[in-house]
Amino acid sequence: MGKETKLLYVDDEEINLLILAKRLGKKFKVLTADSGKKGLEILHNNSDIEFIISDLKMPGMSGLEFISEAKKHFNNKKYFILTGYNSNEDVQKALDSGLIEQCWVKPADFNEVEKSLH
Repeated sequence: MGKETKLLYVDDEEINLLILAKRLGKKFKVLTADSGKKGLEILHNNSDIEFIISDLKMPGMSGLEFISEAKKHFNNKKYFILTGYNSNEDVQKALDSGLIEQCWVKPADFNEVEKSLH
């Protein structure tokens, strides 16, 4: 794993996109999207993305809706949720069903996040 490993982060708040890109940009090529719709476009144009991290609550399309849609086309990738909210029933179902690998609560421990991305 190195700088050539691509990671997509989807979050509707620009500050969160900037923070994650700065924190993980040393180890990954970080692509960002400010909506689920944009995230799907980026996935379609970058089939070599390995990891996808999404915010949970976003306008238009939630993180779980985005991941469900993305998995229809890109089932071979690893999906994660990074949220400002405590885990809820929907997140637990997504974990149990294998839709997502893990869920982190903001502010995230980026050392923990990095360890999970393998």
